[in-house]
Amino acid sequence: MGEEKQVKTAAIIGGGVIGGGWAARFLLNGWNVRVFDPDPEAERKIGEVLGNARRSLPGLSDVPLPPEGALTFHEEMAEAVQGAAWIQESVPERLDLKLKVYKGLQEVCDPGAIIGSSTSGFKPSELQDGALRPEQIVVTHPFNPVYLLPLVELVPSQANAPELVDRAKTLLMSVGFFPLHVRKEIDAHIADRFLEAVWREALWLVKDGVATTEEVDEAIRMGFGIRWAQMGLFETYRVAGGEAGMRHFMAQFGPALKWPWTKLMDVPQFTDELVDMIADQSDAQSGQYSIRELERIRDNNLVGMMRALKAQNYGAGAVLNQHDALLRPGALPTLDQADLSQPILTLARAVPLDWTDYNGHMNEAKYLEAFAAATDRFMEIIGCDMEYISSGGSYFTAENHIRYVNEVHAGEKIEVRTQMLLGRGKKLHVFHSMYAGDMLLATAESFLLHVSLETRRPSPPSPEIEAAMARIAKAQAGLPYPEGAGAAIRKPG
Repeated sequence: MGEEKQVKTAAIIGGGVIGGGWAARFLLNGWNVRVFDPDPEAERKIGEVLGNARRSLPGLSDVPLPPEGALTFHEEMAEAVQGAAWIQESVPERLDLKLKVYKGLQEVCDPGAIIGSSTSGFKPSELQDGALRPEQIVVTHPFNPVYLLPLVELVPSQANAPELVDRAKTLLMSVGFFPLHVRKEIDAHIADRFLEAVWREALWLVKDGVATTEEVDEAIRMGFGIRWAQMGLFETYRVAGGEAGMRHFMAQFGPALKWPWTKLMDVPQFTDELVDMIADQSDAQSGQYSIRELERIRDNNLVGMMRALKAQNYGAGAVLNQHDALLRPGALPTLDQADLSQPILTLARAVPLDWTDYNGHMNEAKYLEAFAAATDRFMEIIGCDMEYISSGGSYFTAENHIRYVNEVHAGEKIEVRTQMLLGRGKKLHVFHSMYAGDMLLATAESFLLHVSLETRRPSPPSPEIEAAMARIAKAQAGLPYPEGAGAAIRKPG
């Protein structure tokens, strides 16, 4: 029991934007989180980050996340780290400060805990210098917003045992991260070296009057930024090579590397004039939005793109699907697990950002999508799963009737419970009720026919499905006929 409690506790040292993102990621994945940060505003700042995370992160999953953990703030670092299985350091990028933090926390933390650093530049061997247990410290560099973006650069040194690296990967994956194992220490790791190169060139373009900050951003987000988001660099260029592939691309564009296109070997001097120019242009570009508004715009865009990638099981979307696969077992009851005398839980999830409309409410078409998922789950419960469908039989929806009762917003947790009104022979008639807590949001009545996929005509289901429906019908026989079932659309007035 003690081991289970330890595995589910994370300590966050430094509660800024990055530390707050780590706290949200762990907390919303069921970990208890302890925060140490001497900043008197830390609780407020993390609370605001957590508010955005609650609104956006759960909707990336098509199954419910674990119950949220407990968040506590501690005045003493020793109190925060004791018993924690994961300790994430996100203090400012000063090596002397980080080494001081490690000295203090290693004197009191569990020797088996993993200490990860959010550093974007320091190598793990630098962080381990003079440490009580250097083998305990690794770099785990995330990307903002930490609660949404899956990438974490996991950088060990020769002092770290392979077992610790594997354990770190497993823990990171358990909260939905994609741990990229950086096999060789290097300043700024992998991703930030690309970002630094692009940043330097952007500074020159603005300084030389070639482009404004807004025009640089448009060049990225209207073109290659979209390609990179789902395919990266090398795969993008492989496609650019056409049928001949990467070798052809290299032959065609390799000579361009010798052309004086960029100034990447040179850095513009950060004069007051350059800083003012960039700051003024950025204000003109984005100053109409507060930071919280920009964060929500960013989160809306990220969730929409990542859920689109999820549907294709590609890039970051594949990571989300893998995380759902970890969460799915036990999330919804099977035929043997469900209390068949009551409507059966067939959907449990959060409302994703891309399910909402201009009013901030769940779009009416998404109610149908949720109810369709509930129908699919009911079919699985009675035995009409993918294996059965591949054998040549399935249910086709013949009619739906939806009643909209209450509004629901992004991030809210919804459940659908299903009562079977008829399940015999070719016919399946179900009634879904959608709730947010105890509040009824909507109902959907669906009538389905079992069909042979070979003839595309109605046909009897398998004896196993017939038996499952009979079992549910017997158990639910005492339930009242649901209000609204069989009702026609009311005329105005």
